[in-house]
Amino acid sequence: MNASLTPPLDKSKISVLLVDDSAVVRSFYKRIINETPDITVVATAGNGQEGVDFLKKNSTAVDVVLMDVDMPVMDGLTALPKLLALKPSVSIIISSGLSERSAELSIRTLALGAKDFIPKPQAKNELLSGQDFKDALLSRIRALAGKKSITAQSARSPSLLTRTQSQHAPINALAIGSSTGGPQALLQILKDTPNLKNVPLFITQHMPPMFTTILARQISETTSWPCVEGKTGEVARPGHAYLAPGDYHLTLKGTAAAPVIELNQNPPENFCRPAVDPMVRSLAAVYGRGLLLLILTGMGTDGAKGVKAVAAAGGTVWAQDEATSVVWGMPGAAAATGLCNQILPLPLIASTLSRHLQGGVR
Repeated sequence: MNASLTPPLDKSKISVLLVDDSAVVRSFYKRIINETPDITVVATAGNGQEGVDFLKKNSTAVDVVLMDVDMPVMDGLTALPKLLALKPSVSIIISSGLSERSAELSIRTLALGAKDFIPKPQAKNELLSGQDFKDALLSRIRALAGKKSITAQSARSPSLLTRTQSQHAPINALAIGSSTGGPQALLQILKDTPNLKNVPLFITQHMPPMFTTILARQISETTSWPCVEGKTGEVARPGHAYLAPGDYHLTLKGTAAAPVIELNQNPPENFCRPAVDPMVRSLAAVYGRGLLLLILTGMGTDGAKGVKAVAAAGGTVWAQDEATSVVWGMPGAAAATGLCNQILPLPLIASTLSRHLQGGVR
């Protein structure tokens, strides 16, 4: 099967190229996408090579590529850099199963330039009536198709107000919340931030089970921060990173001297589990002025309520700026509270964080 343009092309709609070796999955995705008034499937392909061939001839016709990672002839991992070479501005969303192999491959594609991933529904009833899945898929497509180009000027000029602190308190804990584009940003920051061994790091990244396992492993292997998925009853140690496991909120109880992790499956917040807000609320209660919260790229508003809790406790809040965010939903919502101490472009976060942890920022 060779992919071909589905005429006529409506340029007022977001155009999607589907790449998947399963005819059932292609049909399912095509149906739910074409039911929407603002998005359309312009072509389907059965493997990465067909997707590359189509984009080579029709680059202007594609805004978003929704692609499987594990395919014959040419898999998604191989096809991804070829697609980006043909059209650097195209947004690629990886669609994969929930096996360990698929999860590992999906995480690797994020490092190669994929903007986001979405796990495929597993049960037949989900394929037929999974409204949550449909909403998640369509919101990703809309958010990534609307990404503005990055300019050096906008990266240097955050426009929203920030607050100042009269006195800088020692940092006793670091928290990071992220979603779409988050794994890439996380790895970049942690690779360039030396582990000073004096603070624990708590991370909530919107991801399902298995994917968080792979991400924790990747953080440990590629940065100086030993990282594990948090476990109930585990005492958080300075110099270690704790990632919220998929489908669990990570919270903290106890004291700053003896902080203990507690996982729960309370209802999703901001449509997410794990969610940033419950983690941050608990951290603010334990660490108070000693907490530094960083909100990175991601869709939605998760973390904004947590920002208010940190500010009320006297802690420090930073947000990634719009120009370097894949999606400026979460950091934008944090910035809109007016309670961020700094709004920073991604390339400056690690160096600023290193100085801050060493007491060099006032």
